[in-house]
Amino acid sequence: MRNEGIGSWPARRARKTPHRTALIHQLADGHRAFSYADLHDRTTRLAHVLHARGVRRGDRVAFLGPNHPSFLETLFATGLLGAVFVPLNIRLAAPEIAYQLADSGARVLVHAPSLYDATDNAAGSVPDLLEVGREYEELIAGASAVPLDEPVSPDDICIIMYTSGTTGRPKGAMLTHANLVWNAVNVLVDQDLAADERALVSAPLFHTAGLNMLTLPVLLKGGTCVLVESFDPAETLDLIEEHRITFMFGVPTMYERIARHPRWPDADLSSMRHLNCGGAPVPTGLIDTYQRRGLNFQQGYGMTEAAPGTLFLDAEHSVEKAGSAGVPHFFSDVTVVGPDLVPVAPGETGEIQVRGPHVMPGYWGLPAESAEAFHDGWFRTGDMARVDEDGFVTIVDRLKDMIVSGGENVYPAEVEDVLLAHPDVVECAVIGVPDPQWGEVPRAVVVVREGSAAGPEEILGSLGGRLAKYKIPKSVVVARELPRTASGKLAKPRVRALYGM
Repeated sequence: MRNEGIGSWPARRARKTPHRTALIHQLADGHRAFSYADLHDRTTRLAHVLHARGVRRGDRVAFLGPNHPSFLETLFATGLLGAVFVPLNIRLAAPEIAYQLADSGARVLVHAPSLYDATDNAAGSVPDLLEVGREYEELIAGASAVPLDEPVSPDDICIIMYTSGTTGRPKGAMLTHANLVWNAVNVLVDQDLAADERALVSAPLFHTAGLNMLTLPVLLKGGTCVLVESFDPAETLDLIEEHRITFMFGVPTMYERIARHPRWPDADLSSMRHLNCGGAPVPTGLIDTYQRRGLNFQQGYGMTEAAPGTLFLDAEHSVEKAGSAGVPHFFSDVTVVGPDLVPVAPGETGEIQVRGPHVMPGYWGLPAESAEAFHDGWFRTGDMARVDEDGFVTIVDRLKDMIVSGGENVYPAEVEDVLLAHPDVVECAVIGVPDPQWGEVPRAVVVVREGSAAGPEEILGSLGGRLAKYKIPKSVVVARELPRTASGKLAKPRVRALYGM
């Protein structure tokens, strides 16, 4: 094959295991299964549909919809043509979607029903629309099934994946076919995935972890992905039992909701082999909860710009090094540096830098920002961490989230971990607020368990002796909920806007 990219995967897998189940689309009244032969056939036909609509090498094809087979079909079909796939966050407002469509210059938008229409496209954000449903199925059924073999290089851009925008306007991280392949290889090597993996994909595919740390590695290995449109803790427990799920990814909030469900103590979780967690530091109390059920988190750390896997804590060290994000993936290099960009000593806090074949070449249409993001070949993450004597890295916090109080550095994630040990605190976020004496001081915004009478004084009192005095928040705000991004991360800028004055 001349196509050395992601688009060739369905054909390559179909010639090896055509009858093995690739995808299971979970529906309200059952499910629909697709073999690898089906995926190859539908992907090829969709590529012909897109080609007929004018899609050529380098053109951008966007997708807006929940987890669905059409997401992956569009990704692979776009890759067959040497075009570029642009997944969009379904929770964005119409102006935000319009911005990303315009910024990427998308030629075609494949979208779920009701998520986009002619009214949204009044400003001409995208030239051509293709709605998933009857029209989509009819076009695929009527298209040619003749194989396509456009020459695609590993260094060609495969995906423009927009960052979550928690620190400003989203930027489009350009990920090459090679970036995605090397990331998948890292997952296969470090997690020892098997061909019989059955992955529950409830984390959104438009988020880098749901797609690149879970779905693509499993499909590369020839396993099965169970696609669920949205996360629900009760349904998660049901699906683990029904499909004998072996592998899932979630952010800490998802795992916390599962553990709080009434069925948690008795649910059959015996099939589970890999519970990956990322997107935010994992509270030690949550780790303990799962370990009591005989389940170990395989915690990781990454970012969209690194496709995303960077650090990984394997099962062998999940108890001994609980709370750590692990060591670099096999084909990843990581260093932790001080303000002078010189590596810090073990135990000292510094900024994480990463390099490797999985790291993006830059941001779409932003040459200055791309150059600024790298130093001597290393991508500067803006995240703070400490490395222990064994080389295991513990994430401390975002550099931009660090609070400087009276000359002392306060890392919110560290304070949040202690707050979450309170039996009535379900969620929390620590932010800095202005203070005339100390410059800024920590403030905790907490969500308490339903029916709890825990108030600010009691919550603050529980921190005495567990944190240095300068780290203890000077105030606590009890909120009904915390704002989050679609991938489950705390939206710290929004928290600051709501509670920071």
